[in-house]
Amino acid sequence: MKIEFLGATREVTGSKHLITTRKGLKILLDCGMYQGKGLETDSMNRDLGFDPTEIDYLILSHAHIDHSGLIPYIHKLGFNGTILCTPATRDLCAIMLADAGRIQEADTRTFNKKRQLQGLPPVEPIYTQADAQACMGCFISVPYHKKFNIEGEVTVEFFDAGHILGSSCVLLEVKDGRRTVKIGFTGDVGRYDKKILRDPEPFPQVEYLIMESTYGDRLHTTLDTAEQELLMAVLDTCTKKKGKLIIPSFAIGRAQEIIYALDRLEHVKMLPDIDVFVDSPLSVSATNIMRLHTECFNEAIADYMKSDPDPFGFDRLQYIQSVQASKALNVRHKPCVIISASGMMEAGRVKHHIANHIEDPSTTILCVGYCEPSTLGAKIMRGDKTVSIFGQLHKVRAELRNIESLSGHADYEELLRYISCQNKRQIKKIFLVHGEEQTQDNFRRTLNKRGWKRVEIPAFREAIEL
Repeated sequence: MKIEFLGATREVTGSKHLITTRKGLKILLDCGMYQGKGLETDSMNRDLGFDPTEIDYLILSHAHIDHSGLIPYIHKLGFNGTILCTPATRDLCAIMLADAGRIQEADTRTFNKKRQLQGLPPVEPIYTQADAQACMGCFISVPYHKKFNIEGEVTVEFFDAGHILGSSCVLLEVKDGRRTVKIGFTGDVGRYDKKILRDPEPFPQVEYLIMESTYGDRLHTTLDTAEQELLMAVLDTCTKKKGKLIIPSFAIGRAQEIIYALDRLEHVKMLPDIDVFVDSPLSVSATNIMRLHTECFNEAIADYMKSDPDPFGFDRLQYIQSVQASKALNVRHKPCVIISASGMMEAGRVKHHIANHIEDPSTTILCVGYCEPSTLGAKIMRGDKTVSIFGQLHKVRAELRNIESLSGHADYEELLRYISCQNKRQIKKIFLVHGEEQTQDNFRRTLNKRGWKRVEIPAFREAIEL
C-alpha cells in the first residue's frame, strides 16, 4: 500500500493525497484547487498527477475550495466514482462548487478578451457551473461516527474537526494482507472554544497520520478578545472616522462567525446605529445552510438561540444579492460595515470594494484570516505601499487591522492538544501537509521536542510505501 502526496505539499492549497491499496483500490483524500499563485495556478490545477478515471472513491474532509475545488474537473475528465463526506459538507459543496464554476467562466471570458486582442486563440475554463452541478450525483452523505464499508477492504469514519460546518477528520482502516492499517487524515483542524461550532473531537488510535500544519509555528490570541476587537474596529471606523469598515471574509464559516459576533453585540445594545451589509451571494446561501445544520452547533450558541432564534440576522443587517446593490455600496457615503468574499482579497466582490476604498484614510480593511503569501490580501496586510488591483496601481492609505484569533485553523498548541488523543509509541509516522515549508520545519521541531519523533514533510508527488 502506498500514499502519494499530490497537493498541499510544503504549501497551503491544493489538498490531494492518493492511497493505493495492495489490491489496487484507489482512494483520493480531498481534491482541492490551488489558489493565489497568479499565472501558475491554472496549469497547476489542470495537471493533476493522476488519471481521474482510475479513482474509485474520493473522501472529502470538508467543503473549502482548496480541498474540494477540483471535483467538477475530475468528473469532467471521467471520474465517476463515489464521493464520501458529511451531510453538511455535501450541502456546502452544492453551492460552493457551482460558485467556483461561475467564477471560472467569468474569469475566462475576461482573459479571452485580452487574448483576442493579442491574436491568440481562446481558452476553456477548467470547469463550468454545469460541470459543478453534474458532479453532485457522485456524493454520498455519511454522518459523523458511522462506519462506511468500501468493498470489504476499507472502512471510513468521520470525526468532527471543528474547522467549518461539516468538517471532519477521516479515519481509514485498510486491510493490507493479514494486517489492518489505520490511517488518519486531519483535513483542517479548527480552534477550541469557538462561538458556533463544536470543538475538534478526539479520534481513535492510528498508525499513520496525515496532518495539517497551517499555523504550526504560531499562537493565536484568545477568542474572547475577538468580539471586543471587532467592536473597536466598528467604533473607530464608523463612529469616529465616519468611514467604512471592509471585512474580507471567507464565505463559509468566517462570515457567519462575524455575523454572529455582530448579532451578539446588537443583542446587548453595544453595536452603534449603523448598517451592516453581507455582500456575497455565496455567504447568503452558506448562512442558510448553517441554519439547517444546527446539529453541528455547540451548547453555547444553542443556549443563545433560546433568546435570539436567528443568530445570523438583526434589524440593521442586510444580505446583498444583486450586482447593482453591491455597486451601490461603493458610492454610498454613510458609515457602514461591509462583509464580503473572498477572504484573501484575490477575487469576488470584496476586491471591487477594496479597489474603490483603499486610498481613503477613513476606510479600514479588517483582515480576519489567513492570506497565502502571494495574494493581494497578504500584500496589503504586510504593508506594501502600493498594490495592483485589476491592473491599476493603488496607494494603500486605508487603515489596516487584523484579528488573528478569528482564524479557522488551530495554532500549534491547539494542534498538539488535538493529537494528544493518540499514543505516541503507536504512531509509526506523522506526515505534515497543508503548510508553508518553513512553518512545517518549525512545527516538526516542536513535535520532536514534545516526543513525536517520526515526523516527515513529504515533497510534491512523493510516494511513500506503508
